[in-house]
Amino acid sequence: MADRSSDQEQFLTVVSRDEAIARFRAALDPRPLGSERVPLDEAVGRVLAADIAAPVDAPPFDRALVDGFAVRAADLAGASEAAPAVLRLLPEVIACGVQPTLTVEAGTATAIATGGPLPRGADAVVMVEHTEPAGPDAVAVAKAANPGQFVGYAGSDIARGETLLRRGAVIGAREIGMLATCGLGDVPVFVKPRVAVISTGDELVEPGRPLRPAAVFDANGPIVAAALRENGCSAVRLGALPDDPEILAREIRRAHTEHDAVILSGGTSKGAGDLTYRIVADLGAPGIVVHGVALKPGKPLLLAVADGKPVVVLPGFPTSAMFTFHDIVLPVLREMAGLPPRGAASVQATVPVRVASELGRAEFVMVSLLNGPDGPLAYPLGKGSGAVTAFARADGFFAVDALADAMPAGSKVTVTLLSEGAGPPDLSVVGSHCVGLDAVVGALGDRRLTVRTVAVGSLGGLTALGRGECDIAPIHLLHPETGRYNVDWLTPEMTLVPGWRRMQGIVHRPGDARFEGRSVEAAVEAALADPDCLMVNRNAGSGTRILADRLLGGRKPPGSSNQPRSHDAVAAAIAQGRADWGLAIEPVARRSGLRFIPIGPEHYDFAVRTADLEKLAMRAFVEALDAPAVAAVLSELGFERG
Repeated sequence: MADRSSDQEQFLTVVSRDEAIARFRAALDPRPLGSERVPLDEAVGRVLAADIAAPVDAPPFDRALVDGFAVRAADLAGASEAAPAVLRLLPEVIACGVQPTLTVEAGTATAIATGGPLPRGADAVVMVEHTEPAGPDAVAVAKAANPGQFVGYAGSDIARGETLLRRGAVIGAREIGMLATCGLGDVPVFVKPRVAVISTGDELVEPGRPLRPAAVFDANGPIVAAALRENGCSAVRLGALPDDPEILAREIRRAHTEHDAVILSGGTSKGAGDLTYRIVADLGAPGIVVHGVALKPGKPLLLAVADGKPVVVLPGFPTSAMFTFHDIVLPVLREMAGLPPRGAASVQATVPVRVASELGRAEFVMVSLLNGPDGPLAYPLGKGSGAVTAFARADGFFAVDALADAMPAGSKVTVTLLSEGAGPPDLSVVGSHCVGLDAVVGALGDRRLTVRTVAVGSLGGLTALGRGECDIAPIHLLHPETGRYNVDWLTPEMTLVPGWRRMQGIVHRPGDARFEGRSVEAAVEAALADPDCLMVNRNAGSGTRILADRLLGGRKPPGSSNQPRSHDAVAAAIAQGRADWGLAIEPVARRSGLRFIPIGPEHYDFAVRTADLEKLAMRAFVEALDAPAVAAVLSELGFERG
């Protein structure tokens, strides 16, 4: 071993905790070690190495959410128990897996089971509890229905092309549910760092073996190995080594060669019997970067980087070892495993909107945590037994007492977190969603910024921004008076950050003579002239709905009360023959094999508070808009930046 008398000052030269962390990170530059694909059954606990986009819509068709009858809502206007509406029953029963063959015409209904595909012509489902038989082939309905009642629209849970899970997500049962729902059999995950765990000292005995005089059981090795496994690493325990220079040198060098990291405990203090630090110093460049940290407990901690691999020697006492390991070492190893930072078990938050509940039942409300003007906000996610995403994308949940019929807006709640690291993001984005936005969020993730997106529509996003409930509101709103996009919807406190232009148009099936080869105006007139031509509309408050209303000029074509919340649901309805035309963006039409008549480019931009423009996270967002990777995605989608 080389003479190190000239280097002795670096040993136990105590530095601050922050300085120790800075030196360690600068020498190591921690990052994931690579990726591999694993079957879904083996993915629990692993960390996604890439964003996962949905290859299909979920559900893949409009479906009934209750047992009952598929109807036209207009036929039930004014229906009541005193004056029920009588509808003729069509001669088919739609069960799960049964494709409808008959169109629900005016004055008719079709029996349908929960999960059954909604037939053409129907725009609502009435519960069987609100009906009575009216002869052998008729049903009396004692309650009015609204369009969309008890209908789960195609793509309403997961839209094809939507980013399901993001790079860095830890896969649990909720994530497995989303992946399985979309038919994915394997996923890309980060390689688990293989970490060698070695204890040193003549006094150590392996647990389970007889304890000899003056000896102690090795607690550090099992504790460290367990903590590593809890945090995305593969721990390889190599046992307790005696204070023998030749054995220590051989085994430590072998561990360094065969593993991605080495964690030792013991042998960090000055003294003739402490040999470990001398061996570590010879493993590779740059070598020891810290030996001695101003912590109590934990002062003798040694941090080294040898040929790109972390080598750590923890203090020998278990309390000191675990304190320093969890505080300084584990965050670095979690980054190598692709894991986010650890978080708290619960947080106090404010519910920004009223949450209705059912008397007599305790209700657990899934929430996303966003940053609000006075602390964390618990933003409720959509409720529904058929929605995988409400549970999978939640940060946590709060309970509404069984004796309450609502949680008032502004209520303070305790949010129980569903996973470590859950909490308010660096940036919260609430408003209209676009597949191009996924590329921007991914670019920010590469900069280790957390971003939460909540899709509520353009007007909903502007409202949330005005109340201080989000940082960014993506919008594409055409002003009915000026004919301009977005700028005329802002308040004086807001600034518009330019996003991109995307083409909106009429979507229809190939070969439909009512649309094929026609202009926008001619296509609309042809559709309106045919009472059998069904439109699929969009939800009120969306930018596409505002454009559709302007195009129709107050006219209400058949089917326009069918109002799903996404472009993908519009395309699904048309592709599957449940509707004949609607408005959507060009990439969705192209992806679904549909024809597209361009109306014109719309501006998808970002409303922000002017006062927030100089914040670091906001500046990073603006920079990400011009990142080459983002530009490539936007170009591939057919979007034009600016």
